[in-house]
Amino acid sequence: MLTKQTQIGIKEHYDKISPYYQKLWGNHIHHGYYITGKESIKKATENLIRFLVKKSEIKRNSSVFDIGCGVGGTSIWLAKNYKCKVTGMTISPIQVKIAKQLSNKANLKPKPTFFVADANKLDFKEKYDVLWCVEMISHLKNRKDFFTKCSRLLEKGGKLVITDWFKNPNLSNKNIREIIHPIEKGMLVSLWTSQEYRNILEESGLKLKYYEDISENVKKTWDVCLDIIEDTNLWNLAVEHGEEFVHFLKAFESMKDGFASGALRYEVLVFEKK
Repeated sequence: MLTKQTQIGIKEHYDKISPYYQKLWGNHIHHGYYITGKESIKKATENLIRFLVKKSEIKRNSSVFDIGCGVGGTSIWLAKNYKCKVTGMTISPIQVKIAKQLSNKANLKPKPTFFVADANKLDFKEKYDVLWCVEMISHLKNRKDFFTKCSRLLEKGGKLVITDWFKNPNLSNKNIREIIHPIEKGMLVSLWTSQEYRNILEESGLKLKYYEDISENVKKTWDVCLDIIEDTNLWNLAVEHGEEFVHFLKAFESMKDGFASGALRYEVLVFEKK
């Protein structure tokens, strides 16, 4: 269970790490989708966006709420390539600052808007065609309440696009202790199975339209990440920023082990508002 203190830690974590991770990884701070295995980071991360857009059948000019938008990479991509009207939200003021800078440089019409808010308090009246939730739901404290509010935010026929890390439902105590717990500690998440999410989402009036486990296509992400953190300067920086940053880097090995062992999965779920 994520505590209030952990929620505060999540904000501080992203405020600290985002500028550095952006330099290392690019503007799309999420997994890459590898088809040949030879893609650059930029190509692989854009591949993931293209894959999710295709599977969720997002239309041009859609209104999109990018919940947990990071530094705005996906919001800008959707505005540029699909002329979507995008609103991006993140808990981190630093990420919003970076996102606005990137958006201004892109000179887009329509231009995405970004603001700071906590996804645990999703109280808005505007409705959207698409809610985009990429690698953020594991940070949430009250997930049932979040998805109930997501349902209210969607237009009829609107799509909720989710992709994230999920734990295998058939784990040994050793797997949980040696792989899952270090990931949860380092990444400031609480991992559920995808079925647990499906149960509460369907209770919220949403119907599953598409599902796929794409772990095999994204697991190379952690080979790339481990190569990046071989730089001792990054570890020195982590030590300067505190214990949580160090735990974050240490969790990279657990992420790789999780995918290799099958304890961790990366799954795509697209729901539609009935």
